[in-house]
Amino acid sequence: MSDAFTLQDSSTLADLRTYLGRAGRIEDGSVRLIAGGGVLAVYAAVLYPAGLLDESPTVLGLRTFALPSKDEFDVVVPLGSLIRRIESAEAQVRDAAATVTVGLPMQVNSVTWAAVSPPRGGWGALDTVAATLLESTARGGIHEVAEAIPDGTGEAIVHRVRSEVWGRPIPEADHLPAGAAFAALTLGFLADVDESIPVFETGPWTRLSTRRGHVLIKRRAWTLGR
Repeated sequence: MSDAFTLQDSSTLADLRTYLGRAGRIEDGSVRLIAGGGVLAVYAAVLYPAGLLDESPTVLGLRTFALPSKDEFDVVVPLGSLIRRIESAEAQVRDAAATVTVGLPMQVNSVTWAAVSPPRGGWGALDTVAATLLESTARGGIHEVAEAIPDGTGEAIVHRVRSEVWGRPIPEADHLPAGAAFAALTLGFLADVDESIPVFETGPWTRLSTRRGHVLIKRRAWTLGR
């Protein structure tokens, strides 16, 4: 298995660092990296159940990056460690157009959400959702969470409040949890406010695909939109 990956240039590396930085502001945990077929898929968790009795949906962000080399791996690594490796690689760049290699940090084996793999195929178009609706839903939820969680609140209460707010259906798109809107906004996927974002579905999974990235949601079968 590879112990590093190579991106096509420094601007792609900077794009990855920006995405990871946004993900780290949501949760400074781990990311899943899957390389194969000339593509690096980078999954970041936004919301996921804390235990068997937790009814929160699983909400993941996904960005893909072209790989000029034939790297192949599927690893979960600490987000902070990966960002530091990227910053180290950036400091050594002498030619902005040249490929850049980043070493992989030590793997993490105890991340529950990473055991849940979205399917690669079989997606069917469902409908579209307005970027403006996602943005307003996310901003309203962010304000609600901030009002409900004072400084010093325990971790269990913080998780409960976030699960209640982000697990709630989006108005006018009630087959989508508000956490999908939160992911799209905070991960930087809502660049075009006039965009109509296509929604796809396969089995228990739903996907929002913007021009900037994808949001994947795993919900119970009876909450699906079809």
